[in-house]
Amino acid sequence: MDIKAIKLKIRGPALPVFRGKGGRLFLLVLSFASLLSSSCLSVAAQAERLSPPRKSAEEYRLANIRYYAKENPALAVHLAGMYRARFGNGGAEAAELESLQAEAVENLREAQVQAVLEERWDDAASLARSLGALGVKVENTGMEADFVLAEAKKLLEGGNTLAAFLAAVRSHSMKPLGFEDALFFLGKAVEVRQRRTAAFFLAASGNSAEVPEELRTYAQGRDSPQDMIKGVATVLIDRGMRIERGRGVPDRVLGSAFFIDAAGLLITNYHVIASEVDPKYEGFSRMTIRLGDSFSSRIPARVIGWDKALDLALIKAEISPEYVFSVVDRVIPQVGDSVLAIGSPGGLEKTVTMGIVSALSRRFLQIGDVIQIDAMVNHGNSGGPVVDTSGRLVGIVFAGIDQFPGLNFAVPAERLAAALPAMIRGGKAERPWLGLTVAETGSAAEIIYTAPLTPASDQQILEGSFIRSINGEQVNAPQGLLIPALQDILFQARPGELIALETSRGKNGPLEQHVLMTVPRPELPLAEAARLDSRERMAAPLFGLVLAPTVGRVFSPSYLVKKVIRGSIADEAGLSEEDPVSIRGFRVEEKDGYVLMEINVKKRRAGYMETTMQLPALLDSPNTL
Repeated sequence: MDIKAIKLKIRGPALPVFRGKGGRLFLLVLSFASLLSSSCLSVAAQAERLSPPRKSAEEYRLANIRYYAKENPALAVHLAGMYRARFGNGGAEAAELESLQAEAVENLREAQVQAVLEERWDDAASLARSLGALGVKVENTGMEADFVLAEAKKLLEGGNTLAAFLAAVRSHSMKPLGFEDALFFLGKAVEVRQRRTAAFFLAASGNSAEVPEELRTYAQGRDSPQDMIKGVATVLIDRGMRIERGRGVPDRVLGSAFFIDAAGLLITNYHVIASEVDPKYEGFSRMTIRLGDSFSSRIPARVIGWDKALDLALIKAEISPEYVFSVVDRVIPQVGDSVLAIGSPGGLEKTVTMGIVSALSRRFLQIGDVIQIDAMVNHGNSGGPVVDTSGRLVGIVFAGIDQFPGLNFAVPAERLAAALPAMIRGGKAERPWLGLTVAETGSAAEIIYTAPLTPASDQQILEGSFIRSINGEQVNAPQGLLIPALQDILFQARPGELIALETSRGKNGPLEQHVLMTVPRPELPLAEAARLDSRERMAAPLFGLVLAPTVGRVFSPSYLVKKVIRGSIADEAGLSEEDPVSIRGFRVEEKDGYVLMEINVKKRRAGYMETTMQLPALLDSPNTL
């Protein structure tokens, strides 16, 4: 039999076919079975691949909420808000969604009660704030002041005077101290020679006639600059050698610090000690302090905690200081008040300069505002104390402008007091983050940008909306102080807490309620957004420029200026609404927290004459929440 092999293609692998006598086709049984099997598998696989998912997106979302209602109730509440933002509040799942949120809230309440029973007051207060954001009344928080007071006394017994005094002040802020308790802490403050702390507890006692005369006399006394300079140290950071013009030169950082506790705790600036803790720094770094002149011995020191957003750091040296500054009896200064700055400008230890408070509410930090002073400071003053003529701590020097002598700035002492508990716990102090950039429009805070992959974007909070309240608190602040006031409310929260945010579309539009779970604030809040978002959207938070794309320009897109935020970089550059612009370049230099955008502007009033301008901005915008 003459057999010729040919191949027949049928929607799959080639199949051997044999032609015999009579022209009939004889298929090999094994090959046919293989074809049938593979075809069936292929069809089944395609059917599986093309079939609709077993669960809808709504079901997956509900499954997540169901899991976190027990494991992380605050996150479950946030996810419930995220669900409503995407799928609405109706449908067959609405009843289950409400049931899951109620379960999460009940678990939050039980966790808060347990924290109280275990006397974990930081956790109890945090959980109480989250419950408050949900409008849930917490019954047992009235006990907190009493237990915090008991904790303060216990800390004193263990010799931890700084934490004890801070706890006593916290208790007093919740419920005024009784006379006996105020007298007890007054006596301890006199015992450790902290005059301004003693003055605080004397005032807390009502300045009663029953206070022993020796305690009253000490608390009402005044420390001289000669006393205070004994509590100021020079900070030296040795970073080895660096190469300049082919030669090796010593790499040194010089700063100042001041003692806030008899155990050797000092405050300085974060930028002074950054190489000690910054994971991006590669190289040698060793920190020491010096109490006297250049002939004095250097004392090793280490970093305890730091708050980069406020440019503050807590360090420790094994030494008993002669003088300790009080962070309890602080003062909020007024413009024109006389102040003293103490530090080591250029390494000249124990230098005291005098000036006045030139201005308040300067926006130089990511969070809050700072004090402007005209007391002369130079390199080496960073981290030194600023005090008033009564010896009360006013601020901490952190910056000066070389080109403009007399323009110098200090972190307010109230900021230090608020940041200290987090720094005492050790490590990096984390601040909460919602993912919003706001601008002050008249007397309202307008949301001009929502960063991607943040709590605000999760719940689709719209740009162009106005913030009406945070945690039920409507913020009314003088012009220029609205954004710092909003940040002050968030400052006290911890990442992972729930925040109630009320917004409106337009200043008089209907109110919209959101409950968001905060996340840790990035070191450079807008750096990650710049990597994830489009350059035209990034123009709003970085340069104050809201753009609208024009139609028909695909390969070389251009935009119309929809809005220029007043007081922004774009406003100062002279851009105005309806100007046609195109973006030529967008460069992010995260190392220095710097952004550069190049904009080509076609001025309509100048006959469409094109001009190119570069708009610089920083990634650490002070207008973020």
